[in-house]
Amino acid sequence: SICEASYSFSSEETQLFQPGWTTNATTEEFSSSVIKAFNYSTSDELDTYTYVGEFETYRGGGYVYEFRGLLSDMKTNLSKLHQLDWIDEKTRAVFIQLTLYNPSVQLFTAVTLLAEFLPTGGIYTTARFEPINFYTSTSIQQLVLFKLRLKYFYQFWSLIQLGIIGCSVGSIGVYFWRFQEANRISQSFEQTNGYIYINLQRAVYVNDIVTFLLGYCCFFSMIKFVQLFRFNQRVSLFAETLKYCAKELISFPIMFAIVFMAFLSLFYLLFVSKLSSCSSLLTTAQMLFEMTLMKFDASQIMGADAFLGPFCFALFMFLVVFVCLSMFLSIINDSFRHAKDDNQKEHQIILSFMLKKFLRWTGLKKSTKSEIQEEKDSRMRSQYFHPIDNFPDRIDQLLEAFDKIYVDQQAELSRLERAGV
Repeated sequence: SICEASYSFSSEETQLFQPGWTTNATTEEFSSSVIKAFNYSTSDELDTYTYVGEFETYRGGGYVYEFRGLLSDMKTNLSKLHQLDWIDEKTRAVFIQLTLYNPSVQLFTAVTLLAEFLPTGGIYTTARFEPINFYTSTSIQQLVLFKLRLKYFYQFWSLIQLGIIGCSVGSIGVYFWRFQEANRISQSFEQTNGYIYINLQRAVYVNDIVTFLLGYCCFFSMIKFVQLFRFNQRVSLFAETLKYCAKELISFPIMFAIVFMAFLSLFYLLFVSKLSSCSSLLTTAQMLFEMTLMKFDASQIMGADAFLGPFCFALFMFLVVFVCLSMFLSIINDSFRHAKDDNQKEHQIILSFMLKKFLRWTGLKKSTKSEIQEEKDSRMRSQYFHPIDNFPDRIDQLLEAFDKIYVDQQAELSRLERAGV
């Protein structure tokens, strides 16, 4: 047996070959498509980008055969490529890319079929279908008011608002990029009448970026509803609970990440050759999250190894599910208790007061006798003054009266003295 190395950017073959993977000139005649299939094409020539597969990440260049021409010619060329071992033991990945277009709904579809040849033997296939609609219209308007300067960034809801604005502005920029890409594809399609393969990989990437930005914009907008619905007692209690446990929730993921990464390394190194769900670090992490949510089929890992499978599974369930998640729930419960005790109800009082006034103003709700009497008593209490409240004013008036009498007496005595009485 021969050991074959796995794929890497540094070990990728980029030479130009003659048919049959030879560098020597041949006298046999081949079609131009077959000769071109043994010549390396760069990503710039193919208008492609790096592709992330299930096991490896592949560069955009490679050896390409284009399905173009008569069906009989393509069958002959494929048979010839098979005879020349175009796909051999050195092959690590085979991509089949095609583009579909539905003019009635203005919809493009980029199809990528991938077959990965593993160095350990076997072929792993994946398929990806990505519909793209370039002719959608959206309008986004944002207004930013800078008033609090740097203090604005210290508030949690301000960061949420900035996230909405940033994703919206970013999606506008990428949307124009996608519009430009759509024009380029339309021009290529018009110039060639659709007789050449138009690679939509760049368009797919741009469309994915727009989708991600709009998705995060919707996410931040939904989080914003927590602040808008703060008048509701349940929502207000939820927000206060998160406020109380903010510091603990920041430190808890650090500890959880350390434990999770330890188990990630353990499961990946032990079961990479036995379980397809442990074929990469990403899929292993996905499997561990499924185990955390109790959505994992334990029979797979139990059958992978008679001792290590049950032992690692039980150890993960104990440390992560029972210990770590119990700590997380304890933090939430303790913060909920404090938030419930200190929860302020001014917002709920304001909302109920405004709602009551609105219903009375529209006549949808009649006031009861007790409410009418309570309102009258409230008005009377507002008009009633306790006598002690007027005591300082009365003292001032009394002092002014004494002062006036004294002044009048002094004036009268002065007049009598001048008269000689």
